[in-house]
Amino acid sequence: MEDAHILVVDDDRRLRELLRKYLSDNGYLVATAADAVEARQCMAGLAFDMIVLDVMMPGEDGMALTRSLRAEGKGLPILLLTARGEVDDRIKGLESGADDYLSKPFEPRELLLRVASILRRSPRDEPGPTNELRLGAFVWDMGRAELRQDDQPVHLTQAERDLLSILAEVAGQGVSRDDLAVRTGNSANPRTVDVQVTRLRKKIEDDPKMPRYLQTVRGMGYMLRPD
Repeated sequence: MEDAHILVVDDDRRLRELLRKYLSDNGYLVATAADAVEARQCMAGLAFDMIVLDVMMPGEDGMALTRSLRAEGKGLPILLLTARGEVDDRIKGLESGADDYLSKPFEPRELLLRVASILRRSPRDEPGPTNELRLGAFVWDMGRAELRQDDQPVHLTQAERDLLSILAEVAGQGVSRDDLAVRTGNSANPRTVDVQVTRLRKKIEDDPKMPRYLQTVRGMGYMLRPD
């Protein structure tokens, strides 16, 4: 996305400035904040296309800020940065509502690729081909990879959008958990697929514990069953 406006939030001044310079040098508009308080002040006055957010910050940390923004209905993509690289930490980051998770130290080129990928997969305003599936009160637009309720977009993380797109391609047919893990970039940890399914069910099901649309295929994986 050309000229995307990115907010970098990190209490490490040196890293914050390095990220600002690197992203700016690669064509992005960048603002910075040292903590959650500054981040909220920036968001109150400016519109952003994405947040690159450090997890370990004093006060309200990155995961807490992510959960708070999602609870407030703010759907802009969030990439979490953290020195923690354990699988459970990554899952917690995704559960908080982040779109992706990058462990420190990382190669600047990898950061750039992650940012570009998230922005590319975010819903666009321009019209595209329409092929819709109805899921009760929700509509999945396959052409735009967008979930709507009452004609209003519903925020999905990149991982949730990828998962729903894959299942929608073969609606009514089961897809193995391992295949979903590979196709969503989580082959090293298929359990992440279960996390995304749980989150999606909370968004589209009347009763997530008894799913009507995003069903479990016993001994295999998952299936999307639209109306």
